[in-house]
Parts: sequence; C-alpha cells; structure tokens
Amino acid sequence: MFSSLRKLFKSEPDPREARRPLWNAVVATARAPHWYAEGGVPDTLDGRFDMVSLILALVLHRIDEDAGRGLAGVQLTELFVNDMDGQMRQIGFGDMVVGKQVGRMMSALGGRLGAYRAADGSGELREALIRNLWRGKEPAEAGLAHVMAEVAALRAALAATPVSELVIADRLGGVRE
Repeated sequence: MFSSLRKLFKSEPDPREARRPLWNAVVATARAPHWYAEGGVPDTLDGRFDMVSLILALVLHRIDEDAGRGLAGVQLTELFVNDMDGQMRQIGFGDMVVGKQVGRMMSALGGRLGAYRAADGSGELREALIRNLWRGKEPAEAGLAHVMAEVAALRAALAATPVSELVIADRLGGVRE
C-alpha cells in the first residue's frame, strides 16, 4: 500500500520541458530590441505576441521538415499555450476569459503558420507581415525592409541548423538578439 501511495504522488518529469530551452530562445529572439526599434513593430502586448507568433511559426516550419520530429513541434506549441495562459492570468484575466483568449491565440498562430510559408521577399510575405505585425497599417518602409531582411536571415539560420540540434537549442543560431 505504501508503494502505491508513493507512485500516486511521484511526479514524472514533464516531457515538454525538453523543449524549454528552444521555447526560451524563441521568446528571446522575438523580444530582441531591433524588431521594435529598427523594425518599428509596436512594442505592445499585441506586438510582442505577434513577434512570438512569427518566430514560433518559422521554427515550427523548420521542425516540420523532419517528419520524425513532429512530437517536438507539438511540445513546443504546448509550451506556447501554457505560457500564453500564464501571461493572461498574470495580467488579471479570469478563468472564463483565459480559455477563449488562448483559443483565439491558437487560431491566430494557425493562420500565421500558413501565411508565413510565403517566400522571402515575396509580396505575400510582405502582406502577411503588414497584416499581422502592424495590424494592417502600412509601416515605415525602412522598418518593413528590416523585418523582411531579418526574417530571411532567421530562415537561413534555421535551414542551416539540423532539426535534431534545433529541437534542443538554447538559442537560434546566427540571429540577432
């Protein structure tokens, strides 16, 4: 009986925690000052969410290129959901609202996963960035050019990183922070 109780209260490590360093790297990359200062992305709660969604989408695209690493993408997405849930609660949203808001965030991420598959330098990518980062308002051309160049650089850095190394990374190699 004692061993049964011990098993009941014994906590197994959360397998998603293996992706924590990568999640932290996604957030750190999205919070890099150059996106907001040079890129002109609004430094607001929404703007930060938009940047996290952009970086996460690019990382998930890279992970998706290795069919054997699908679980890593799922775990990374679950960390995103947990973090967004925690952030919402921390700023005072109640249980009834948090679920709906997190659902909206997941829907937004899903849409961005599709939109950010557009080729670097393309009109489609330009439109997706304007729609999502600047909420449809035309940004300064220099800021948009900066963001587009940095997205291309990040994709190149991700493409040069084997997925087996990426899923355990604690920083997104070669990218400005």
